[in-house]
Order: sequence, then structure tokens, then C-alpha cells
Amino acid sequence: MKVFLLNHTPQPEQTVAAAARLCYTDAGAEELREKMTPSKVESLLKKLLDMGHDSPLEHAVFTMAVEGVSRSLSHQMVRHRIASYSQKSQRYVDERHFTYIVPPSIEKDSRAYTIFEEKMEDIRKAYAVLSEIVPQEDARYILPNACETKYVVTMNARSLRHFFRIRMCRRAQWEIRRLAEMMYQEVNKVAPRLWYGAGPACEVEGYCPEGSYSCGKITSKVQEE
Repeated sequence: MKVFLLNHTPQPEQTVAAAARLCYTDAGAEELREKMTPSKVESLLKKLLDMGHDSPLEHAVFTMAVEGVSRSLSHQMVRHRIASYSQKSQRYVDERHFTYIVPPSIEKDSRAYTIFEEKMEDIRKAYAVLSEIVPQEDARYILPNACETKYVVTMNARSLRHFFRIRMCRRAQWEIRRLAEMMYQEVNKVAPRLWYGAGPACEVEGYCPEGSYSCGKITSKVQEE
């Protein structure tokens, strides 16, 4: 799995801070940004995040390329709707030699791994035959969720914080949890102040919102009540 930060809003922290400050003053955005010292930006962003005043975060946007993940993961990813996606097309890209993602539980079990590999090879052969009989766009229907894919995703900081809260949770499926951790590392390099308090609820809020589905690491609000 690979994650690359392709682009982002210039000076994302200052942009968010200026947008937030604009709500409470007659000064213009350009003037506000010029007066925003690093210490003022840090103080204001922390205050915003502590208050839950999240809308200014939508002005900072991050674009990342994701590679070496499964179609199973990408199907989960698009559930995060406030984002833009561009994904490798199985309709136009020949998948006769597709690579695939092997779950750790299968990889560490020799019997399961043998079965998995055999079925992937069977699918490759069937896809190749079907591609000679029907259009490639129809042959792709036989391809597995394990099939490797790649895509570009653009999300604003508010959506990313929600994504980290849900997908860095220990109950998140292993692949998307790893992706969330890698995406967090990428954006944290360029705008660390925007991710104050970001992460799974149990670590940053001190409780588990999963109720009876909790992993047991920390007491949930439902259990407390």
C-alpha cells in the first residue's frame, strides 16, 4: 500500500484560521492572514477544535494518491461522500494479469493461502477467456474484491477528521485502518495543527461510541449509562 500527498491548499493552517477569524471581525481576509502569526494560528485552531467549530476546516483541501489497495477497500472508501474520487477503470484497463491483495488472516494460514491463490489464478484464466468472447467491460464482472486498484482522493480537513475518527478505530477493517493511518501521516507533515485531537474516539475523546460492538479497549457511553 502506498499513499502520496499530491497537492493541498497553500498554507492550509493559515487559511482555516483566517476563515474562522473572518466570522468575528470587519477586517478582510487578506488583512487577517497577514496578521496571523504562527502562535496566533496555533491558538485559534486549538480553540476552534476544542469548541467543535468545524466548518472553517472545509477551506483546507488535500489530494492524495492511493495505490496497492483492494476493490474491497475502495467500496468502503466511497461511503465517505464529502470527497472526490478518480479510480482506475476496470472497464478500460486490461486485467488479465491483475495483482491482488491478500488479507493477513489468509496469508498466515497455509491452507487458506493455497485455496486463495488457486482461486485467484482460476479467475485470471476465466477473465482472459471471457475477454475473448464478450466485451472487456462485461468480462470484468468476474473479477474479485481482492483485485488491486488505485485512485486519487480529495477531501477537506473536516471530512478527513471524520474519516480518521471512524477508520482509525480498532474495529475498522484492517486494510482501511492502515490506509487511514498512512493518510494521517501524510497530511500531518504539512498541517499538524489541523489534526489536533484527530483520531479514534477512544484515544481522543476518552470513550467508545461503538456500544455493544466495542472492542473492549475502553468503556462505551452505552455501557456507562
